[in-house]
Amino acid sequence: MSEATVIDGKAFAAGLRERVAREVTKIKDAHGITPGLAVVLVGEDPASKVYVGSKAKQTVECGMESIEHRLDESTSEEDLLALVNQLNDDPKVNGILVQLPLPKHIDDQKVLSTINPDKDVDGFHTTNVGRLWTGGDALVPCTPYGCSLLLKDHLGDLSGKNAIVVGRSNIVGKPMAALLLAESCTVTIAHSRTDDLPGKCREADIVVAAVGRPEMVKGDWIKPGATVIDVGINRVEAPEKGTNEDGSPKTKLVGDVDYAGAAAVAGAITPVPGGVGPMTIACLLRNALVACCRQNGIDDPDVDF
Repeated sequence: MSEATVIDGKAFAAGLRERVAREVTKIKDAHGITPGLAVVLVGEDPASKVYVGSKAKQTVECGMESIEHRLDESTSEEDLLALVNQLNDDPKVNGILVQLPLPKHIDDQKVLSTINPDKDVDGFHTTNVGRLWTGGDALVPCTPYGCSLLLKDHLGDLSGKNAIVVGRSNIVGKPMAALLLAESCTVTIAHSRTDDLPGKCREADIVVAAVGRPEMVKGDWIKPGATVIDVGINRVEAPEKGTNEDGSPKTKLVGDVDYAGAAAVAGAITPVPGGVGPMTIACLLRNALVACCRQNGIDDPDVDF
C-alpha cells in the first residue's frame, strides 16, 4: 500500500486567512466596520506570549483591529473580570479571547463564563457549547473546527462514516464529537481508559487523536485507508539531533500518533507540525469575522471553502 496522502493544514490555513481578509475588506467598504479582536494575556508564560504575538500579527494581516491587554501575573480576578466586562460593552470589540492558562489564583471558568457568548471567539462559553450540541449558531472552538474543515476538504461528504475521537477534553474532544455528529458520522468518544482502544480505532474511517500523549496511537491501530487527524503537539527529547550547549538533549515536536507507522497504513494523515496547528489561529480569525457579522446584522461570510 502506498504512503498516506499528507493533509497540508498550513496551506489550507493560508487560504482561509486570505478568504477572511477579502471578506473583511468587503465589510469595511460596504458598512464602514472594522472587525475588532481583543486578546487578554495575564502573566509571562513564554508559550502564551509567543502565541498571543502570532495572533495579533495575523489579525492585523487580515485587516482587523488587534486589541491587546497584557496584565501582570499578580492581576486580581476582580480586575480581570472588570476588564472582560469592559470589552463586552465596547462595540468596537467583536471578539474576546482570554489566553489560557490563567494564574492559579484566578478561576478560569468564572472568567470564560463572563465573556459575552456572542463575542466568545474561543467557543468555550457554556452557551456556545449548548448551541453547538443542539444545532444552533454557535461560535465553535477553533481547533476542532479546523479539524472538521480539513476532513471535509479531503473527504467531501462525511455522512455515514465511522469516526473515533480519542480524547474527551472540553476544548477539543467533546466539540469535535459534536461537529462529527452534525456531519452525520457515527461517533465514538474514547480515551485512555477505553477498553480495547486499539480495536475500536481499527473500526474507524476517521481517527481524531487529541489525548495529549506523545505517539500513543500506533500504526497498527489504524484501519487501512482511514483518515487520521493528529491534534497533539508534544515536545520530546530527540537524542538523534545531538545536544544543546548545556549538554541537554535537543527536542522535537511529535503528535499523539506514531506518524511513520500510521502513514504506512492510513489513506491520509495530518503531520505535526504543519497539520492541525496552523488551523487554530485561522479559525480564530474566521470566528472573529463571523461574530462581527452577526453583531451587525450582516449575513455570515462564506469563507470556509
